[in-house]
Amino acid sequence: MITITLRDDKKEFESPVSVYEVAASISDGLARAALGALVDGTVVETGYVIDKDCDVEILTFASEEGKKILRHTASHVLAQAVKRLYPNAKLAIGPAIENGFYYDFDMDSTLNNDDLKKIEDEMKKIVKERITLERFELPRAEAIKLMEEKGEPYKVELINDLPEDSVISFYKQGDFTDLCAGPHAHHTGVVKAFKLMSVTGAYWRGNENNKMLQRIYGTAFDNKDDLKAYIEMTEEAKKRDHNKLGRELELFTTVDSIGQGLPILLPKGAKMIQILQRFVEDHEAAHGWQMTKTPLMAKSDLYKISGHWDHYKDSMFVMGDEETDKEVFALRPMTCPFQYQAYLNRMRSYRDLPMRLSETSTLFRNEASGEMHGLIRVRQFTISEGHLMCRPDQLADEFRRCLEMTNYMLDVLGLYEDVSYRFSQWDPDNREKYIGTQEQWDEAQGTMKEILDDLGVDYKIGIGEAAFYGPKLDIQIKNVFGKEDTLVTIQIDQMLAEKFGMEYTDSDGSKKNPYIIHRTSIGCYERTLALLIEKYAGAFPTWLSPTQVQIIPVSERHFEYAKELESKLANALVRVETDMRNEKLGYKIREAQLSKVPYMLIVGDKEVESGEVSVRSRKDGDLGSKTIEAFIADIRNEIDNKLR
Repeated sequence: MITITLRDDKKEFESPVSVYEVAASISDGLARAALGALVDGTVVETGYVIDKDCDVEILTFASEEGKKILRHTASHVLAQAVKRLYPNAKLAIGPAIENGFYYDFDMDSTLNNDDLKKIEDEMKKIVKERITLERFELPRAEAIKLMEEKGEPYKVELINDLPEDSVISFYKQGDFTDLCAGPHAHHTGVVKAFKLMSVTGAYWRGNENNKMLQRIYGTAFDNKDDLKAYIEMTEEAKKRDHNKLGRELELFTTVDSIGQGLPILLPKGAKMIQILQRFVEDHEAAHGWQMTKTPLMAKSDLYKISGHWDHYKDSMFVMGDEETDKEVFALRPMTCPFQYQAYLNRMRSYRDLPMRLSETSTLFRNEASGEMHGLIRVRQFTISEGHLMCRPDQLADEFRRCLEMTNYMLDVLGLYEDVSYRFSQWDPDNREKYIGTQEQWDEAQGTMKEILDDLGVDYKIGIGEAAFYGPKLDIQIKNVFGKEDTLVTIQIDQMLAEKFGMEYTDSDGSKKNPYIIHRTSIGCYERTLALLIEKYAGAFPTWLSPTQVQIIPVSERHFEYAKELESKLANALVRVETDMRNEKLGYKIREAQLSKVPYMLIVGDKEVESGEVSVRSRKDGDLGSKTIEAFIADIRNEIDNKLR
């Protein structure tokens, strides 16, 4: 007998049984919905045969694993459709991703939207054919021969890169065969609701030195209603995309002759960064942080002490050659080794700790060109960086303070409700990536786990996501398209202090190394601005808006009164502009609305006579007439309290 333990039940079978048969023994509906199963924690397909006692969880589209199975199958349907229509296309890779799938192709012709429609129609035919996906395995030599015969050089390269003991598996669906680890749905008919979303360029293996391929993105669901809802959400996301909206609102631009990942902040965008920076710096100063100002570059000697030269050099902009130049410099990718010099300026006592050093730091990272995206991922950026040196008995409280400060700032910005937490740990199987011993990492991660659990932080664990010198809490956020990035990092480091000779004299006279907390408060200003554009669709809270009030005189004879109002508002530190163009009133109002200005003050004959203003709110519409003093009091309250 084979005993299968389900979530709420146990079932016994007299002989080996497939996952599909297990699902069918529970209900016909579950059998129809089943896409695979977790068998003792391993994802398998419905045809997998169970021949021993185990734990089983049937996977449907409701589970993340089920979604991945269906969408991975959809990527194979896409590849088969492309090969039918373009027989000379070469296959690269086609994984399932969050909210969809993609497949990369090497093709002679450049695809457009009409081509996507044609491919989508061919996919529908393949789905209707309900073609079975059959898994088979081959020895390495036979696997290479099969792909060579099919003229698939990218697949041959992938096979050659697999470890010698790898299981090399394929999936056959009708006349189409693909190298793939799986698992997949039983047949193509499972892909009920799908749509191809776009086609873009993508370097083979993400390396800009490799050939540019064509990547077709798609999405798939188990029903048409959910697909429709997702497409509608995606259309809304496009409207909020900071890369589009930020340019339309004249917040930033990019210039080819300057380079990728090097945006130009226009006056309005620069003003918003300035507002954010002042908010952060003032709040940090009020909580005991001292500002430093350190160089933007240093000799390689500094980075060799910190370990960046060995573990991060490929991501740095290096000037010079160590073999030919007396001195080699590099632009800084982070500020920590520079700020440590402020600590090292003189001997420190336990009474000097904690020492909290902050800096508005401009950093440089040599990101791959394929990774650039608007303001979210750039090569030069400014960050609210800080390093805190403390005694072991101060560590937990100081970590809590850092997290509380970050959460407060994100709450003021309106982003707190959108974040999640990741406890980023090292990967002990990839020792070359990290410095320190197993014991040091165990201690650092154990300390951090204790702190996070004590604070009640709801986190996920990210193995291999730690920095090379310590574990960290990454505060994660998604952009409008669902791609997740790190917004803020708070990190415990007990290794670099020793490397840099950072010590303090303890109460007993002994010399000790401080613990270091690396942290940001709202992270990278450019990325934060991008997320704010998308969060508010450009309609920022009044305190953040680059222009808070637009004065609109009805005609030229009202210009003088408008300028008087502008002066009063400016003196009250309200950011104000006056539209003195020779345009119709309705046109000026529409322009202000498109610019998403929080308040418009309309002034005509009536307002000049009464000495008042007619107030129009972006959010609440016509607010009637007010004295300028009353309006200033109201808007200052909104600004000072950072109301949303």
